[in-house]
Amino acid sequence: MSESVRVLLVNGHPVMRTGLANALGSEADIRIVGEAGDAIEATDKALELKPDVIIMEIFMPRGSGLEAIATIKQSLPSTRVLIFTTSDREEDLFQALRSGAQGCLLKSATIDEVVDAVRRIASGETMLSPAIATKIAAEFWERADESKLSSRQMEVLKLLGEGLTTAEIGERLFISESTVRTHLRRLLAKLNLRNRTEAAAYAIRHKLTN
Repeated sequence: MSESVRVLLVNGHPVMRTGLANALGSEADIRIVGEAGDAIEATDKALELKPDVIIMEIFMPRGSGLEAIATIKQSLPSTRVLIFTTSDREEDLFQALRSGAQGCLLKSATIDEVVDAVRRIASGETMLSPAIATKIAAEFWERADESKLSSRQMEVLKLLGEGLTTAEIGERLFISESTVRTHLRRLLAKLNLRNRTEAAAYAIRHKLTN
């Protein structure tokens, strides 16, 4: 890029911000234009400074980084956001991307990886660390597999997650136990699960239960 990438650093830990500022600021094509220590300050600074890239943590004082991203992107759709976080929970990562982030890195990343991510995101690319990309891909395929389930199989899966027995599921759905077992066998095959215990754990993990 012909001009320096203007970066806003958002992190609740001053030492982390200082370290990033020193490392990124030493790059000829990157300029740190501001810092923020919480979600509210992040939103205010972003609207004031209009940076090219914001490096932001998910969990911060005075609000959520995810909420701040959504607010910022409404007013500054062209500003790019790189999530730099300790959280590797799939739901946090999905929510970050849904909120408008263009990249996610774990804080175990090297400074060279952060610099590369800033440059790539500023140029219009999406950047995910290998560990995060693997998690998101796995979650995507699991959710895609769920779409293969019939409505009845999904009902059986949800009730398994609630701890119901085969007989109880049959009574709840007004079907025979043998029909429940047939639906169970088919949903296990579609989701690549081994038994009803794994199916129940799957339902709980993916928040399918009431």
